[in-house]
Amino acid sequence: MLRIYARVGRLIGSSVLAIVLVSSLAHGQGLGNTPYSALGLGDMYPVGNAANLGMGGVGISNPNPFYLNLQNPALLATRPPVTVFEVGLQGLSRSLTQQTGTSTQNQKNFGANLGYLAVAFPANPRWSMSINLRPFTYVNYATAQTQLVPGTNRTGVYTYEGSGGLNKASFATGLKLFEKKNVYIGGEASFLFGNITNSSSAYVLINGNGTDTQINLLNRVNYGDVVFKLGAAWRPKLSENWTLNLGATYDPETRVRGTQTDIYQLTQGASPLAVPDTARINASGKSTLPQQIHGGISIERNNRFTAGVDVGYQQWSRFTNANSVNAGLLDAITTAVGFELTPKPNSTRYRDLITYRAGAQYNQMPYEIAGARIKDMNVSAGFSLPLGRYRVNQVTMSLIYGQRGMLVPSQVREQYLRVALGFSLADRWFIKRVID
Repeated sequence: MLRIYARVGRLIGSSVLAIVLVSSLAHGQGLGNTPYSALGLGDMYPVGNAANLGMGGVGISNPNPFYLNLQNPALLATRPPVTVFEVGLQGLSRSLTQQTGTSTQNQKNFGANLGYLAVAFPANPRWSMSINLRPFTYVNYATAQTQLVPGTNRTGVYTYEGSGGLNKASFATGLKLFEKKNVYIGGEASFLFGNITNSSSAYVLINGNGTDTQINLLNRVNYGDVVFKLGAAWRPKLSENWTLNLGATYDPETRVRGTQTDIYQLTQGASPLAVPDTARINASGKSTLPQQIHGGISIERNNRFTAGVDVGYQQWSRFTNANSVNAGLLDAITTAVGFELTPKPNSTRYRDLITYRAGAQYNQMPYEIAGARIKDMNVSAGFSLPLGRYRVNQVTMSLIYGQRGMLVPSQVREQYLRVALGFSLADRWFIKRVID
């Protein structure tokens, strides 16, 4: 029993250390500046862990005995009866390019953050549970625009900035329904929380030396509500060595509570000209988080080889902000393909136990600019190194290179390199020992 308490203590200590290290690294950055985070609730974090990201994000149907599945709660029930603790970190380097007239503007930035923190444990041989904390969206943008004020020869200067994001604290559970049918169901309940701040300012360029009178508006929304996800999976055996995996998840449409505050202020340079006017403070509202449906199919050979395809549909046209105003987004479709290979999982040679991954994604984003749909395309690769006495612990690294938008006057082309690093630690807990 004392060993269990010691392991719990190490688990809590490792979790706190990971949060402190990543928080100090990512303070004030998120995953870097991107204009696309100004839309909706911000830019979405990928749902999968570092291993899933290495194979194109595929994970709706394919379980793995060495890693948690954060995408389909039903697949928790496929895990061996061990407790597993996982930490994931993410870094993102991006290059933004835009055509402005006859010139091209470029900007590069980098950000890093905690990707996920999770622990899973068995309740019995057919029932497992997990607790995890992970970011859901982030907002980080700063843009400026100049144009003539209608009816005058004066130039108006407009700036827009945003920061913040939402997080999810989740409890998930998966159950094997039929011992010989390999049918699984699961569910996830999450508390969605966080805040998003959007600010804008405008002034007419008269003096041009920082003394022009400026109008500022700040809008801050604090979110906090419960959201749900349902999952199912079926894993029929095709032969002694091959298994077919089918999986699906459903996130129902949810009205998420939020309170918002609006503040107006006149400034001259950095000096306020009047007391800030609070037009609205902690006003209650609800934002509509749309339904999402994901499905996946994969085939695997005895933990040696897995290949799969995932498809998702998100009804973002139903999204509304905290004022119940439709944000003008479009429905989105995501497609992912990927595979992983472990040369000889039963070998005693270390190099035969390394797992290799590759994949690709094609995503139709919910954004449309000047009549053109924004698309996100990326390719990925990664590997996992086994550690520990029985090689059940894993260190995973994945690289994802992609592009959003095109280099045309109406869009911003965003090229990015995402780095995902994951640590998976497994052990048998709560075993009744004859001799301690």
